[in-house]
Amino acid sequence: MRLISHLILLLFSASLFAAEKNIIFIITDDESPTLGCYGDPVAVSPHVDRLAADGTRFTRAYATTASCSASRSVVMSGLHNHHNGQYGHTHDFHKFESFRNVVSLALPRVLAQTGYRTAQIGKYHVAPEEVFRFETYLQGNPRNAVAMAEASRNFIVNQGDERPFFLYFATSDPHRGGGIDQSYSGDLKPDLFGNLPKRGVHPGVEEVFFDPGEVVVPPFLPDTPECRSELAQYYQSCARIDQGVGRLIEILEENDLYDKTLIVFTSDHGMAFAGAKTTIYQGGLQVPFVVRNPYEENRGVVSTAMISHVDITPSLLDFAGGLDLEKNAPKHLIRASEYWEDKSYVHMENMGRGEYSRYHGKSWIGILGNAQARHWEVVFASHTFHEIQMYYPMRSVFNGRYKLIWNIAHGLPYPFASDLWASSTWQAQLAEGPTAPYGMITVDQYVNRPKWELYDLSGLGYEAKNLAHDLKYAQILEGLQEKVKTYQETTDDPWILKWTYE
Repeated sequence: MRLISHLILLLFSASLFAAEKNIIFIITDDESPTLGCYGDPVAVSPHVDRLAADGTRFTRAYATTASCSASRSVVMSGLHNHHNGQYGHTHDFHKFESFRNVVSLALPRVLAQTGYRTAQIGKYHVAPEEVFRFETYLQGNPRNAVAMAEASRNFIVNQGDERPFFLYFATSDPHRGGGIDQSYSGDLKPDLFGNLPKRGVHPGVEEVFFDPGEVVVPPFLPDTPECRSELAQYYQSCARIDQGVGRLIEILEENDLYDKTLIVFTSDHGMAFAGAKTTIYQGGLQVPFVVRNPYEENRGVVSTAMISHVDITPSLLDFAGGLDLEKNAPKHLIRASEYWEDKSYVHMENMGRGEYSRYHGKSWIGILGNAQARHWEVVFASHTFHEIQMYYPMRSVFNGRYKLIWNIAHGLPYPFASDLWASSTWQAQLAEGPTAPYGMITVDQYVNRPKWELYDLSGLGYEAKNLAHDLKYAQILEGLQEKVKTYQETTDDPWILKWTYE
């Protein structure tokens, strides 16, 4: 009898502890590290800055691809997108989707297996839903993070369910959209980036308006009136996100959950400008990454460890207690062959290459709070499509100083996302001709790219001078080429065939 009572007590204690390990994962849409905590003097981001001051801020965090769907498939699977099958956008005629056997490793699935109640709100943008299934889908305007937070309140504070919660909170800000600013005096008018026209105000939001003359123009963009006017809209959209983060924090604090909840803030990739989004340049891959772990003693830590979006799923699973660190896989692995066996409504195609039983990424939970810790010695990027019309496979490796890019389709002109092509920032420079400056290169250099690009990023931190044909760097070039090939081999990349033909 005493043994039974002891077991009941242990089970109750385990349940109580689990309920105190909640997770909110915040992922924005096309946001670079333009935040106060990253030293941006213009950004208005007090709530994300607060998380950074009470957590760990990573200064070298990278997406694996600067394309929305492909990136999110990596975030939610722990696998590079050329391996999980989501080569590009999932919506409309683009119709890319992950392989069905990815169900074994998919983030909402593995957390549910670990005992979490799961919910998603805002931008989803992955497929198939059967693979990336949440228990609950919440409705809220993804252009208003404050409204999204309020729409998440009942799920967060659900006292009728003792399980810990996982909330996947995905804004559509600061993605381009919503039309153009007709009030702008120039001929080429800026995109609104989700802001309302005529300085309108989203419900519940205190909109922050920015002076184009004061915004920070990153080195990879042209310092022009057109670019500055678009950056002002972008900053406003980012400030709206921060208010949503603040509302989430309020809800947690009001319900005694703030110190029981891991909060992660990041973006799917960098800002929606040519030179960043859809490229694998630093402007496209470098993202904000702030983690507040309520159980980490060391706070306000700035980490220079290199981390990748491919690490997110194993890290969140690790925090939840569901990661087998030795196998780098879920403790409660869903065997895809068994899962799909009785699903007669699914045609047994698009399963992928056998069972998916191990993550490409690795957990960073163990290095939170440690400014000296290292994580990856090199990080990789893999881009193939954005829109279906935009075939341009690229692979890259970055060792913390040198970065190598292999433009596999280098004989083709670099393709544009439709919104980036139409942007006033690009059109203004295009009108000036092929020799017009675009950031640190010309319009022609942006469109027509060589097979290999090698950069030393120890200075400016962005790709400025291609060293691939400089004989002084031949040994570095060769070494990084071998790393790219090995990476492709170990991650089963179909484009590895391009080493031997074409």
